[in-house]
Amino acid sequence: MSANSLSAPMSANLRGSLFMILAMALFAIEDMFLKAASVVLPVGEILILFGFGGAVVFGGLALKRGEALVPRDVFTPVMGVRFVFELTGRLFYVLALALTPLSSTTVILQATPIFVVLGAMIFFGERVGWRRWTAIIIGLIGVLIVLRPGADSFTPLSMLAFIGMLGFAGRDLASRAAPKSLSTALLGFYGFITLIIAGASYAIWAGEGLVWPDMPSGTYVALAVFSGVFAYSSLMLAMRTGDVSIVTPFRYSRLLFGVGLGVVFFGEHLDAQTLVGCAVIVFSGLVILSRGRSAHAG
Repeated sequence: MSANSLSAPMSANLRGSLFMILAMALFAIEDMFLKAASVVLPVGEILILFGFGGAVVFGGLALKRGEALVPRDVFTPVMGVRFVFELTGRLFYVLALALTPLSSTTVILQATPIFVVLGAMIFFGERVGWRRWTAIIIGLIGVLIVLRPGADSFTPLSMLAFIGMLGFAGRDLASRAAPKSLSTALLGFYGFITLIIAGASYAIWAGEGLVWPDMPSGTYVALAVFSGVFAYSSLMLAMRTGDVSIVTPFRYSRLLFGVGLGVVFFGEHLDAQTLVGCAVIVFSGLVILSRGRSAHAG
């Protein structure tokens, strides 16, 4: 075996890992800008503007590739399920960003892989051994440590990020079952269209009026769109470069970026209980990923 044959996979894994870290940094920056915009703009309007910007970009990419924006496969039942989960995840996660600390919202989001594995077992019949089951239970305990139900510090707002996280997990599972004919650009396009619908629905339900964005808030939303599009593109590159089992654990780098931005720009502080819950969630996720890699290797 030549040196080149050994270095090629390592190089692909390194590139994929760097793309994943870049994606997580950009997603954290997107969250920061959306939270900053929420100081002036209503949540529904933020969702509408953010969704419109992302839909224009991904729709333009799809058209440039000669793809139809409304193919028949968009109307399949699984895409309807994906729409519901996408709407739930996006709406509740943006509400969490607006109303709760960025750092704690980011911590809870890290439980997504745990629920994706749980859902894959339930809905796709994937085999899960006792070690991964144990890791799932430990991860759920970590989420409870962060949410701390029953404690004096618990408020209903603490559940916003949790519901958003469940929505994202369901969306990821539905995306796996989505028709292969739908490209990443089309999935991104309809994901952002869902944001527009979620924002309009919430604005009507909450009785929110539209506010003309001032220069700072308009800039924040534009920068969130810019960051989000490049984050999504970097994530797709990461998942298509190198081994998934090696690249995926770098998703947890979002925790460092999200918590760091929350502390630096919003003056947030993490207490000991949140840090413990964070460590438990990350440990559980890494165990699940390592067991999945071992299963594939076997």
